[in-house]
Amino acid sequence: MFQDYNIAVLLSVYKNDKADFLQLSVDSILNQSYKNITLYIGVDGSIGEKLYKCLEQYEQQKRVNIVYFPENRGLAVVLNDLLALCKEENIEYIARMDADDISLPNRFANQMNYLLLHPEVDIVGGCIEEINEQSERNGKVVTYPLTHQECFKFFRYRDPLAHPAVMFRKSFFDKAKGYRNEYRKNQDTMLWFDGFMNGCIFANLDETVLLFRVTDDFYKNRRNGFKRAKKMLKDRFMINKALHYDWSAYFFSFLMFIMTLTPPFLKKFLYRIR
Repeated sequence: MFQDYNIAVLLSVYKNDKADFLQLSVDSILNQSYKNITLYIGVDGSIGEKLYKCLEQYEQQKRVNIVYFPENRGLAVVLNDLLALCKEENIEYIARMDADDISLPNRFANQMNYLLLHPEVDIVGGCIEEINEQSERNGKVVTYPLTHQECFKFFRYRDPLAHPAVMFRKSFFDKAKGYRNEYRKNQDTMLWFDGFMNGCIFANLDETVLLFRVTDDFYKNRRNGFKRAKKMLKDRFMINKALHYDWSAYFFSFLMFIMTLTPPFLKKFLYRIR
Protein backbone atom coordinates (compact mmCIF):
# COMPACT_ATOMS: atom_id res chain seq x y z
CA MET A 1 0.00 0.00 0.00
CA PHE A 2 2.72 2.47 0.97
CA GLN A 3 4.44 2.09 -2.41
CA ASP A 4 1.23 2.40 -4.43
CA TYR A 5 1.95 6.09 -4.96
CA ASN A 6 4.06 6.94 -7.99
CA ILE A 7 6.79 9.54 -7.53
CA ALA A 8 8.07 11.53 -10.49
CA VAL A 9 11.67 12.70 -10.12
CA LEU A 10 12.66 15.67 -12.29
CA LEU A 11 16.29 15.98 -13.38
CA SER A 12 17.76 18.37 -15.94
CA VAL A 13 20.97 17.71 -17.87
CA TYR A 14 23.01 20.18 -19.92
CA LYS A 15 26.35 20.22 -21.72
CA ASN A 16 28.52 21.19 -18.73
CA ASP A 17 27.36 18.31 -16.55
CA LYS A 18 29.81 15.45 -16.00
CA ALA A 19 28.87 11.95 -17.10
CA ASP A 20 30.42 10.27 -14.03
CA PHE A 21 28.44 12.48 -11.67
CA LEU A 22 25.26 12.01 -13.70
CA GLN A 23 25.53 8.23 -13.49
CA LEU A 24 25.93 8.37 -9.71
CA SER A 25 22.93 10.68 -9.51
CA VAL A 26 20.65 8.54 -11.67
CA ASP A 27 21.71 5.30 -9.96
CA SER A 28 20.96 6.81 -6.56
CA ILE A 29 17.39 7.38 -7.71
CA LEU A 30 16.88 4.00 -9.33
CA ASN A 31 18.33 2.21 -6.27
CA GLN A 32 16.01 3.84 -3.75
CA SER A 33 14.29 1.67 -1.15
CA TYR A 34 11.06 3.19 -2.50
CA LYS A 35 10.59 1.55 -5.90
CA ASN A 36 7.52 3.19 -7.44
CA ILE A 37 9.52 5.96 -9.12
CA THR A 38 9.57 7.38 -12.64
CA LEU A 39 12.63 9.45 -13.49
CA TYR A 40 12.01 12.27 -15.97
CA ILE A 41 15.27 13.53 -17.47
CA GLY A 42 15.13 16.72 -19.52
CA VAL A 43 18.17 17.26 -21.75
CA ASP A 44 18.59 21.02 -22.13
CA GLY A 45 20.11 21.46 -25.60
CA SER A 46 23.04 19.69 -27.23
CA ILE A 47 25.36 17.60 -25.04
CA GLY A 48 28.68 15.86 -25.57
CA GLU A 49 29.28 12.22 -26.44
CA LYS A 50 30.10 11.17 -22.87
CA LEU A 51 26.84 12.51 -21.50
CA TYR A 52 24.87 11.03 -24.38
CA LYS A 53 26.41 7.57 -23.85
CA CYS A 54 25.67 7.82 -20.14
CA LEU A 55 22.01 8.55 -20.84
CA GLU A 56 21.84 5.90 -23.57
CA GLN A 57 22.28 3.09 -21.04
CA TYR A 58 19.06 4.15 -19.28
CA GLU A 59 16.84 4.67 -22.32
CA GLN A 60 15.38 1.16 -22.29
CA GLN A 61 14.49 1.21 -18.62
CA LYS A 62 10.76 1.44 -17.98
CA ARG A 63 11.25 3.75 -15.01
CA VAL A 64 13.24 6.32 -17.01
CA ASN A 65 11.73 8.83 -19.42
CA ILE A 66 14.33 10.94 -21.28
CA VAL A 67 13.19 14.01 -23.22
CA TYR A 68 15.69 15.72 -25.54
CA PHE A 69 15.13 19.43 -26.12
CA PRO A 70 16.99 20.85 -29.14
CA GLU A 71 17.81 24.25 -27.61
CA ASN A 72 19.34 25.24 -24.29
CA ARG A 73 16.62 27.24 -22.55
CA GLY A 74 17.56 27.02 -18.89
CA LEU A 75 16.57 24.93 -15.88
CA ALA A 76 13.26 26.64 -15.16
CA VAL A 77 11.88 26.05 -18.67
CA VAL A 78 12.96 22.40 -18.71
CA LEU A 79 11.40 21.74 -15.30
CA ASN A 80 8.14 23.36 -16.39
CA ASP A 81 8.05 21.12 -19.48
CA LEU A 82 8.64 18.06 -17.29
CA LEU A 83 5.93 19.25 -14.88
CA ALA A 84 3.53 19.38 -17.83
CA LEU A 85 4.26 15.69 -18.49
CA CYS A 86 3.58 14.90 -14.84
CA LYS A 87 0.28 16.74 -15.06
CA GLU A 88 -0.72 14.68 -18.09
CA GLU A 89 0.04 11.51 -16.10
CA ASN A 90 -1.81 12.90 -13.06
CA ILE A 91 1.18 12.26 -10.80
CA GLU A 92 0.57 13.41 -7.24
CA TYR A 93 4.14 13.46 -5.88
CA ILE A 94 7.05 15.16 -7.63
CA ALA A 95 10.66 15.26 -6.43
CA ARG A 96 13.70 17.21 -7.60
CA MET A 97 17.23 16.08 -8.24
CA ASP A 98 20.38 17.62 -9.73
CA ALA A 99 22.75 15.86 -12.12
CA ASP A 100 25.74 15.90 -9.78
CA ASP A 101 24.19 15.10 -6.39
CA ILE A 102 23.42 11.75 -4.75
CA SER A 103 20.15 10.87 -3.02
CA LEU A 104 20.46 8.69 0.07
CA PRO A 105 18.71 5.28 -0.28
CA ASN A 106 15.75 6.05 2.02
CA ARG A 107 15.21 9.64 0.89
CA PHE A 108 11.98 9.13 -1.06
CA ALA A 109 10.53 6.59 1.35
CA ASN A 110 10.99 8.99 4.26
CA GLN A 111 9.71 12.03 2.40
CA MET A 112 6.68 10.13 1.11
CA ASN A 113 5.95 8.85 4.59
CA TYR A 114 6.09 12.40 5.95
CA LEU A 115 3.69 13.74 3.31
CA LEU A 116 1.25 10.90 3.94
CA LEU A 117 1.32 11.65 7.67
CA HIS A 118 0.99 15.42 7.11
CA PRO A 119 -1.62 15.98 4.39
CA GLU A 120 -1.56 19.75 4.97
CA VAL A 121 2.08 20.01 3.82
CA ASP A 122 2.71 20.85 0.14
CA ILE A 123 6.52 20.44 0.06
CA VAL A 124 9.11 18.70 2.20
CA GLY A 125 12.90 18.89 2.05
CA GLY A 126 15.64 17.75 4.39
CA CYS A 127 19.24 18.20 5.44
CA ILE A 128 22.05 17.94 2.92
CA GLU A 129 25.65 16.83 3.43
CA GLU A 130 28.44 18.12 1.23
CA ILE A 131 30.69 15.91 -0.90
CA ASN A 132 33.71 16.81 -3.02
CA GLU A 133 34.85 15.96 -6.54
CA GLN A 134 35.69 12.40 -5.42
CA SER A 135 32.23 11.96 -3.81
CA GLU A 136 33.85 12.05 -0.35
CA ARG A 137 31.95 13.69 2.49
CA ASN A 138 33.68 16.77 3.87
CA GLY A 139 31.91 16.77 7.23
CA LYS A 140 29.61 19.73 6.60
CA VAL A 141 25.88 19.11 7.07
CA VAL A 142 23.50 21.94 6.14
CA THR A 143 20.30 21.91 8.17
CA TYR A 144 17.03 23.64 7.42
CA PRO A 145 14.05 24.70 9.57
CA LEU A 146 11.49 21.96 10.20
CA THR A 147 8.10 23.69 10.43
CA HIS A 148 6.27 26.02 8.09
CA GLN A 149 6.52 29.00 10.41
CA GLU A 150 10.22 28.41 10.93
CA CYS A 151 10.70 28.17 7.14
CA PHE A 152 8.88 31.46 6.68
CA LYS A 153 11.08 33.22 9.24
CA PHE A 154 14.23 31.65 7.77
CA PHE A 155 13.34 32.94 4.30
CA ARG A 156 14.12 36.46 5.52
CA TYR A 157 17.76 35.56 5.06
CA ARG A 158 18.16 32.37 3.04
CA ASP A 159 16.26 29.75 1.09
CA PRO A 160 14.36 27.50 3.54
CA LEU A 161 14.81 24.37 1.41
CA ALA A 162 17.56 22.78 -0.65
CA HIS A 163 16.08 22.70 -4.15
CA PRO A 164 17.54 19.32 -5.29
CA ALA A 165 16.41 17.72 -2.02
CA VAL A 166 12.66 18.47 -2.08
CA MET A 167 9.51 16.50 -2.76
CA PHE A 168 6.38 18.38 -3.81
CA ARG A 169 2.78 17.42 -3.55
CA LYS A 170 0.95 18.31 -6.78
CA SER A 171 -1.01 20.85 -4.75
CA PHE A 172 2.10 23.03 -4.56
CA PHE A 173 1.94 23.70 -8.29
CA ASP A 174 -1.85 23.97 -8.24
CA LYS A 175 -1.36 26.92 -5.87
CA ALA A 176 1.93 28.49 -6.93
CA LYS A 177 1.97 27.41 -10.59
CA GLY A 178 5.40 26.54 -11.95
CA TYR A 179 8.85 28.02 -12.18
CA ARG A 180 9.37 31.49 -13.59
CA ASN A 181 10.78 30.87 -17.06
CA GLU A 182 12.62 34.20 -17.17
CA TYR A 183 14.93 33.14 -14.33
CA ARG A 184 18.03 31.33 -15.54
CA LYS A 185 19.38 31.62 -12.00
CA ASN A 186 17.64 31.96 -8.65
CA GLN A 187 14.57 30.10 -9.94
CA ASP A 188 14.31 28.17 -6.68
CA THR A 189 14.18 31.34 -4.54
CA MET A 190 11.39 32.72 -6.69
CA LEU A 191 9.51 29.41 -6.48
CA TRP A 192 9.65 29.53 -2.67
CA PHE A 193 8.43 33.12 -2.79
CA ASP A 194 5.50 32.16 -5.04
CA GLY A 195 4.77 29.27 -2.68
CA PHE A 196 4.59 31.49 0.39
CA MET A 197 2.51 34.08 -1.45
CA ASN A 198 -0.04 31.44 -2.50
CA GLY A 199 -0.51 29.62 0.78
CA CYS A 200 1.75 26.60 0.29
CA ILE A 201 2.84 24.82 3.46
CA PHE A 202 6.58 24.07 3.83
CA ALA A 203 8.47 21.53 5.95
CA ASN A 204 11.82 19.74 6.22
CA LEU A 205 12.88 16.38 7.60
CA ASP A 206 15.32 16.41 10.48
CA GLU A 207 17.68 14.06 8.65
CA THR A 208 20.09 14.08 5.73
CA VAL A 209 18.40 13.12 2.46
CA LEU A 210 20.97 14.22 -0.12
CA LEU A 211 24.71 14.37 -0.70
CA PHE A 212 25.34 17.78 -2.27
CA ARG A 213 28.39 18.13 -4.49
CA VAL A 214 30.60 21.18 -3.93
CA THR A 215 33.61 21.69 -6.22
CA ASP A 216 35.84 24.68 -6.98
CA ASP A 217 33.56 25.54 -9.91
CA PHE A 218 30.72 25.87 -7.41
CA TYR A 219 32.40 28.99 -5.99
CA LYS A 220 33.73 30.34 -9.30
CA ASN A 221 30.29 30.25 -10.92
CA ARG A 222 28.25 31.14 -7.85
CA ARG A 223 26.36 34.38 -8.35
CA ASN A 224 29.19 36.41 -9.83
CA GLY A 225 29.12 39.90 -11.30
CA PHE A 226 27.60 43.29 -10.51
CA LYS A 227 24.61 42.81 -12.80
CA ARG A 228 23.80 39.51 -11.12
CA ALA A 229 24.26 40.98 -7.65
CA LYS A 230 22.04 43.98 -8.46
CA LYS A 231 19.25 41.73 -9.77
CA MET A 232 19.42 39.54 -6.64
CA LEU A 233 19.22 42.61 -4.40
CA LYS A 234 16.20 43.93 -6.31
CA ASP A 235 14.46 40.55 -6.04
CA ARG A 236 15.19 40.28 -2.31
CA PHE A 237 13.78 43.77 -1.68
CA MET A 238 10.64 42.80 -3.58
CA ILE A 239 10.35 39.58 -1.54
CA ASN A 240 10.94 41.41 1.75
CA LYS A 241 8.23 43.96 0.99
CA ALA A 242 5.67 41.42 -0.26
CA LEU A 243 6.14 39.11 2.75
CA HIS A 244 6.35 42.01 5.23
CA TYR A 245 9.78 41.13 6.60
CA ASP A 246 11.47 43.50 9.05
CA TRP A 247 14.59 45.66 8.67
CA SER A 248 16.93 42.74 9.37
CA ALA A 249 15.91 41.13 6.05
CA TYR A 250 16.94 44.27 4.15
CA PHE A 251 20.24 44.46 6.05
CA PHE A 252 21.02 40.85 5.20
CA SER A 253 20.13 41.50 1.56
CA PHE A 254 22.87 44.15 1.46
CA LEU A 255 25.35 41.70 3.00
CA MET A 256 24.51 39.13 0.33
CA PHE A 257 24.92 41.82 -2.34
CA ILE A 258 28.45 42.48 -1.08
CA MET A 259 29.24 38.76 -0.80
CA THR A 260 28.16 38.23 -4.39
CA LEU A 261 30.83 40.67 -5.55
CA THR A 262 33.67 39.05 -3.58
CA PRO A 263 36.33 36.88 -5.33
CA PRO A 264 35.87 33.07 -5.36
CA PHE A 265 38.43 32.35 -2.61
CA LEU A 266 36.60 34.68 -0.21
CA LYS A 267 33.22 33.25 -1.23
CA LYS A 268 34.56 29.81 -0.35
CA PHE A 269 35.65 30.98 3.09
CA LEU A 270 32.40 32.79 3.85
CA TYR A 271 30.33 29.85 2.60
CA ARG A 272 32.22 27.47 4.89
CA ILE A 273 31.61 29.54 8.02
CA ARG A 274 28.02 30.63 7.39
